[in-house]
Order: sequence, then structure tokens, then C-alpha cells
Amino acid sequence: MQDQESGTPTIRKRVPWNKGKLTGAKPPLRPKHVWSIRTKLQIEGRVRDLAMFNLAIDSKLRGCDVVAITVDDIAAGGYTADRATVRQKKTVDRSDLN
Repeated sequence: MQDQESGTPTIRKRVPWNKGKLTGAKPPLRPKHVWSIRTKLQIEGRVRDLAMFNLAIDSKLRGCDVVAITVDDIAAGGYTADRATVRQKKTVDRSDLN
């Protein structure tokens, strides 16, 4: 972009999206937080979200692995499985992509 009057380019200063935010590993949820989230989801009647939250907490899977689970992984042929096997995907380091 150029300045209209002088014809010289103007430089915009970009503000980082995470400026002022905590970065890095986050502390795990405490049991009281887990139960408050479960209670809130039950009160609001959000059965699907509650089921996915319980699966994520109980299985200790990462979020990307939880959202990749399909109904057939849990209830193949219309019958709920007592135990499901989920293979975690490898975390890709962005430096490996180049």
C-alpha cells in the first residue's frame, strides 16, 4: 500500500495474535472443573457434547483423536461396544514438513 500524497509505501505494524496470552502447555483440568463442565452439559441437555467430553476425559486422548472417532468406532452394526480401540495419530512437527 502506498501513501496517496507522497507515493512512498506505508508499513503496517502487525500485532501477534497471541500477544499477552499464555502460551505453551496448559495445566490439566482439576476434578472440580471436570464435574462442573459435566453438570453444565447435562443441564443444557447437550448429550453429544457430554458423551464426547466423557470420552476425552476417560480415554486421555488428544482432541484431534476424539473428533476423528465415528459412530461405527463405538457402535458397529447398531450394538454398543464394551471396549473400543483407537489408535492415536502421530503428532507432526512443523519443521518436518519442510
